[in-house]
Amino acid sequence: MSCRGETIRKRVSTKKPVQKSAVLPETAPKTPVSRPKIKKKPGGKRKAKGKTAGKPPGKPAGKPSRFPQGRILPVSLEILGIVLVLIACTIEVLGYSASWFSGTGFFENLLPFAILVVGLIVLAAFFLLVWWRVRKWLLSHSLLLPAVLSVCIALTIGLYKEQDQFRQGFENFRALIGGRQEDRRKNLAHQVYAAYRRYDRSQVQKMIERAQIYAPALKEAAQASGIDENLLQGLAAAESSFIPEESKDGGSGLFQITLVPEGILQSVGKRLAVNTVSLKDPRQNAFVAAAVLKYYLAQMNDDLFLGLLAYNIGPANGGLKFIMKQYGVTNFVTIQPYLQQLPRDYPIRVLSYALAFRLWQQEGKLLAYEEGKNAQHIQQIGIPGFHDD
Repeated sequence: MSCRGETIRKRVSTKKPVQKSAVLPETAPKTPVSRPKIKKKPGGKRKAKGKTAGKPPGKPAGKPSRFPQGRILPVSLEILGIVLVLIACTIEVLGYSASWFSGTGFFENLLPFAILVVGLIVLAAFFLLVWWRVRKWLLSHSLLLPAVLSVCIALTIGLYKEQDQFRQGFENFRALIGGRQEDRRKNLAHQVYAAYRRYDRSQVQKMIERAQIYAPALKEAAQASGIDENLLQGLAAAESSFIPEESKDGGSGLFQITLVPEGILQSVGKRLAVNTVSLKDPRQNAFVAAAVLKYYLAQMNDDLFLGLLAYNIGPANGGLKFIMKQYGVTNFVTIQPYLQQLPRDYPIRVLSYALAFRLWQQEGKLLAYEEGKNAQHIQQIGIPGFHDD
């Protein structure tokens, strides 16, 4: 019995007493966060082990781009379409309002126009807000729908631009911005329209029929010199009426060429591969005239009226450039009073004939300027070389 009791006491004594933690539950230690081990290579940077290990180097992770590469083109087309729509509407509204509120009175003219401009800004902001909401709905169906819709609206307005109603609004807008320069341009343009209106259309039509035999030569010369074909036809009409005879003042051929600036004949001869240029040959005469006109246009900084006037005066006595410097004038309007012995209306005649050729080419007939809406239609067609559209 005593042996068995000692054995039991030995088993009990071998157990270690359990010690309870004195830390309260509220302050129990948190589970330690495992951190990736870092290896340090000799002579290099430390390399972290963990989730990022084994991944190829690249751009750091961040927010995805709002415009992925595949959406750059549709978004660009969408923005372009919206901008074109806003620009066209602005021009149209301001153009028509310029004629409605034209004047200098503050309450009658200036204040209503200013209110209209503010209203236009508000409408543009409202349009962009509506577009943003519609855009979300369109994107839910297709990524391309916003771009397609904006481009379609822009194209629709572009087709409307060809109508006479838009043309009138654009002309008013240009007058609003252009000021005196635009008034001068419109004055010269209407002199050309008035000259065309006074012509006997039957006589002009006969001249156009005479010109058909020379049309290929004039077209070739115009293309070689970068001159408007109808402008070159109008120049020949004013010079010879397409009856190439020698004149009393020594003019020769279709364009009644007398003196030409130095170097023109040589350059034309090289272009046509001839040793001596013959002014009696219609084709060579046309090439010389086109080169001379281009020379004077460059000399007059592409001012069409001054370039034609310089062509008519020629290089004698310093030409038009000397006259302008002598009297201190800068444009066709201011130089007219000093041209007492020279044809001041020469550019008007050339351009009115050029207009007749353009009308014949596009319409197949010479329109009566005063009938119906022909005046607006002719103005929309424009004067050749004048760049009035």
